[in-house]
Amino acid sequence: MEKSVKSLLDKIQDTFELQPVMAKQYSPLTLAYIGDAIYDLIIRTMLVEHGNAPVNKLHRKASSFVKAEAQARLIHQIEDELTEEELAIYKRGRNAKSATSAKNASVLDYRTATGFEALMGYLYLDNQIDRALWLVQYGLEKEKNSRT
Repeated sequence: MEKSVKSLLDKIQDTFELQPVMAKQYSPLTLAYIGDAIYDLIIRTMLVEHGNAPVNKLHRKASSFVKAEAQARLIHQIEDELTEEELAIYKRGRNAKSATSAKNASVLDYRTATGFEALMGYLYLDNQIDRALWLVQYGLEKEKNSRT
């Protein structure tokens, strides 16, 4: 008998007895809120799995990936790979009016990064984490290859 594998989202919903909500029902800024954490978790996991290192070094490296400027570059690397639905989610997030503003980024990079985070949040809440991981990996590889 094949054992079904539950996603992190499924496990969180089960543990805390949460009712699933359709990802499309969330506001773009709510999607960006959770998407920021998901992308950060992906990057931190990737860095930690590359080997043990001092925490301050890990933090500096993670910050270089998760800052708005880097996220803006990443979304531009993957934009051609997005489905129509994903592109619409990204644009909703990018165009959302936020009460906060960029601290260390241009307004354009900040809004673009918000769109990227909304996409990551949407994919997570829609149980499409494999798609989110593929897009991040593809974008990071494309970014790395464009520098060489």
